[in-house]
Amino acid sequence: MTDPVGKLPSELDQLPDRDPEETAEWAASLDAVTKAAGPHRAAYLMRRSLQHAEGAGLALPKLLETDYVNTIPTAAEPAFDGDLEMESRITAWNRWNAAAMVTRGARYGVGGHIATFASAAWLYETGFNHFFRGKEGDGSGDQLYIQGHASPGIYARAFLDGRISEQQLDNFRQEAGGEGLPSYPHPRRLPWLWEFPTVSMGLGPLSAIYQARFNRYLANRGIKDTSNSHVWAFLGDGEMDEPESTAALALAAREGLDNLTFVINCNLQRLDGPVRANFRVVQELEGAFRGAGWNVVKTLWGSAWDELFQLDTTGALVRRLRAVPDAQFQTYATRDVAYIREHFFGAEPALAELAKLLSDAKIAECFYTSRGGHEARKVYAAYRAAVEHKGAPTVILAQTVKGYTLGKGFESKNANHQMKKLSIDEFKGMRELLGLPIPDSAFADGLVPYGHPGADSPEVRYLQERRAALGGPAPARRVHAVALPEPEERAFTALYKGSGKQEMATTMAFVRLVKDLMRDKQTGRRWVPIVPDEARTFGMESLFPSAGIYSPLGQTYEPVDRDQLMYYKEAKDGQILNEGITEAGAMADFIAAATSYATHGETMIPFYIFYSMFGWQRTGDQMWQLADQLGKGFIVGATAGRTTLTGEGLQHADGHSHLIAATNPASLNYDPAFAYEIAVIVKDGLRRMYGPQAEDVFYYLTVYNEPKPQPAMPAGVEEGILKGLYRFKEGTPAAADAPRLQLLASGTAIHWALEAQELLAADWGITADVWSATSWGELRRDALAADEALLRGEMRLPYVTQALSGAPGPVLAVSDWMRQVPDQISQWVEQDWSSLGTDGFGLSDTRDAARRHFGVDARSIAVAALAQLARRGEVPASAVKEARERYGL
Repeated sequence: MTDPVGKLPSELDQLPDRDPEETAEWAASLDAVTKAAGPHRAAYLMRRSLQHAEGAGLALPKLLETDYVNTIPTAAEPAFDGDLEMESRITAWNRWNAAAMVTRGARYGVGGHIATFASAAWLYETGFNHFFRGKEGDGSGDQLYIQGHASPGIYARAFLDGRISEQQLDNFRQEAGGEGLPSYPHPRRLPWLWEFPTVSMGLGPLSAIYQARFNRYLANRGIKDTSNSHVWAFLGDGEMDEPESTAALALAAREGLDNLTFVINCNLQRLDGPVRANFRVVQELEGAFRGAGWNVVKTLWGSAWDELFQLDTTGALVRRLRAVPDAQFQTYATRDVAYIREHFFGAEPALAELAKLLSDAKIAECFYTSRGGHEARKVYAAYRAAVEHKGAPTVILAQTVKGYTLGKGFESKNANHQMKKLSIDEFKGMRELLGLPIPDSAFADGLVPYGHPGADSPEVRYLQERRAALGGPAPARRVHAVALPEPEERAFTALYKGSGKQEMATTMAFVRLVKDLMRDKQTGRRWVPIVPDEARTFGMESLFPSAGIYSPLGQTYEPVDRDQLMYYKEAKDGQILNEGITEAGAMADFIAAATSYATHGETMIPFYIFYSMFGWQRTGDQMWQLADQLGKGFIVGATAGRTTLTGEGLQHADGHSHLIAATNPASLNYDPAFAYEIAVIVKDGLRRMYGPQAEDVFYYLTVYNEPKPQPAMPAGVEEGILKGLYRFKEGTPAAADAPRLQLLASGTAIHWALEAQELLAADWGITADVWSATSWGELRRDALAADEALLRGEMRLPYVTQALSGAPGPVLAVSDWMRQVPDQISQWVEQDWSSLGTDGFGLSDTRDAARRHFGVDARSIAVAALAQLARRGEVPASAVKEARERYGL
């Protein structure tokens, strides 16, 4: 809609103008500047005015994009706190050894990446020498999320420091012998060095945000002072394509996480080509981060550009830089000066005139090498600005050349991510460029040598002195975990006793148990309840007023349900992390809490509860990240199974998470049927994860939303519960020679099996024993271990074989999962094996109808049991047909 003269209304038209004449004068002034000095000058004045207003604290929207220049002018750079010449020599050695280790590894075809660290070397070296706090000082030190493909450079620096041997460098990507180095940051493979696995791109930035937030959580809850811990996440500009990379930017700004810095290496290249071929990724990232509320520091140009900007009196250079797409700028770095003069400076007359003042050497320096990310002073200024900024996280956009110093065969080439080695001649050229004292004789055997100035050299002493001043080596992982005392037994006793006639879903049983454990005087405060919204769905609202929902601001409003007993209570020291609708964010929370025993020396007990369908399926990659990072805790898939969540349809019906979970070696997966089983599993889990001989595992439990009377725990079943199988209810033989079989069931399916047990006895005179299979996965894990023992000459029967040994009749397994879940153990069962499951898509219907649809209800189980017995000749084949007709199947 427009006004009578065709002018589009703006939001300013909604506000009263108390002085229209003054407003008109401002508009006229802008028009006058545009007419007299041109639109570029007018735009410049507007941007400077807005920047000034922002600096003065006026409540105006921030600029989302600034000129394509450095945020910190050269004149405003702080004094460099170090010996630049010495640090240049250290960086040169690291560049050399990083390239050498990958090139030498190429003999074995193990690969590796060279170009990423070559572009980012100064981004790391400046941090190691001046900013990254180690773990031997006060507090927990800084947390470093190292870009995965830059790992050779980190290994090279550890070699210079004496932390890694030459033999280990030569075993890069060759770990099987135990003396090698993993390809990327992997705490499980090199636990004294790496803290965070980062090469699954996108997970690093997401985890870094939640790690910074968890640091504040620990401090606000009075568990540990983390004020001296800073989180640094080193990322590639191509990695920012991953949706997880930017998923939590608003959270970081909203909570004012000024303990967090992203360093994005903007070398304008992905793995196979330009990041934004026809656009400018730096400007795009600036807009995204500024819009989310971050402090943005652009470190784009090296000092060689200072002269060009001083000569740019018309603004033509800045306009041209803002217009050139990334792929074209990448091309400039590979072409001769004549090409640059024609295609860059020839774009408009003012630029052509400026180019006449520049020598070919100056243009070559600017376009080939002079980037802000390659100059220690520029990087130092950016880092100093980041750590001193208060009230918001900072992102540093540092422009570099991918493959820098590796020679013209590597620099800015689209294929350099896949290039795994340099030739001897290329190394000799690199040696001259870096000024390293490596003689030609060192290449005599045809291999590039490693270089080291000597353990007592000035370079190594300087490196070690800088690290000592900052609190010791980095990166480093230290475990100072203290075993937690066992909680009081009474928390478990209530579930051991059962619920009598009262019905209780296992989801509620788990929540009730944790609520009681959170009251434990010694360990209760260490529980970290995590939920991605819908806490009320899982019956967790009772925790709101007692534990509180964490918020760094506390509760600045009166909740609408304040007059209710279980009102929505937020608190600065709240214990619950209620993340909203983000399973990825909740998992990142879980990882930070699950690894706090190492990161901060503070053992926490996280439990993360979610719709089982949206856990492993959506965030399975993060589950592997958790395993790599040696995390501990309880992951709970609630409203589990394909038929217990009625009416929700296929998108909410989980019949496969236990299959996905079974692929993760660190995950102990249980599908308990009864409340007392949950109590036994959680109690033993606390012992295994947090006891004196703590294991690096985590638990996945599935619980159901189907209320049932919970029986009391039978005597002597604890071992079977933990190992995965025990006989819950023995059948009563109708006659001495009555056919018999074994029904194995997990989770809510045990109720169908018990009903089928009664049908078989009453209608067909068949005896069935019902077994509770608490963990198909643990049964399989034990059986695999028995198979491995056999290869070593040790004879051991799998537990499932022992448990079922001699049990009469065939075995029929049933669950609310795909048949592949119980079928995991079939090869170790001596009896005839068959299974029922919920294969296929879910559907919206009642529980009874859904179970009939999948053929897992009690009557379907009875018919399947008869079919098994008929195949063995123990009942007539006609009984199967008769049963189908009787039960309406």
